[in-house]
Amino acid sequence: MEFYKYQGTGNDFVMVDNRDLQFPKDKKIIEKLCDRRFGIGADGLILLENDDNYDFKMVYYNSDGGESTMCGNGGRCLVAFAFFLDIFENKCTFIAIDGEHEAEIHNGIVKLKMIDVDTISNDGNDSVLNTGSPHYVKYVEDIANYRVFAEGNSIRNSENYKEKGINVNFVENISDDEIFVRTYERGVEDETFSCGTGVTASALTFLQKSNLTSVKVKTLGGNLKVYAEKNGESFHQIWLEGPAKQVFRGKVDLI
Repeated sequence: MEFYKYQGTGNDFVMVDNRDLQFPKDKKIIEKLCDRRFGIGADGLILLENDDNYDFKMVYYNSDGGESTMCGNGGRCLVAFAFFLDIFENKCTFIAIDGEHEAEIHNGIVKLKMIDVDTISNDGNDSVLNTGSPHYVKYVEDIANYRVFAEGNSIRNSENYKEKGINVNFVENISDDEIFVRTYERGVEDETFSCGTGVTASALTFLQKSNLTSVKVKTLGGNLKVYAEKNGESFHQIWLEGPAKQVFRGKVDLI
């Protein structure tokens, strides 16, 4: 099988052009392909498929082989992949598990429209919201030395969240318009270099407390930017912007 490898701020994905619907959607095969020792190695696998009403369709799997909810960086990488395949020119619309998305690409920078967020709930002093995937947001100090794996794993497997799982974001405010985000992702069950829906969720909790309409976001894998318009407690016109790059392509045995 021919595959492509993409990364968006260090969040990496196996990309497959599945417009012929020949890819075997088998959990064990997907898990093996994402394995960093016995496969290609990735945080997830994404299938690009046809759709009658959109430029293309996104089907996303976590590295554990299970089909999952929306992945923001994965969506940005898929836009770059579709652009590479000449499916669209500069702007596109595609369908994902959480609904319709718009996107545009210029010089390797992908700007992806995320779903509207109606509410941000509280869990003690922390926040919980859904940006296409469920996220827990906790503000901390000295994030560079924070125990992201241990604390993230603990919250993800706590009584309130262990059944469906939740992604856990740790955030430090580093300037008036910039935050640093580190994320423990369910399905990967580890910290990733970046998480698009997590960056978006974290940015919205920051914008909730300010009069800004955008925030710069630093991650271990690079820099992103989130734009949003606030209407009371809800947010709309939410855009996630950052680089997405093809790393390599090749062929792999599925057996």
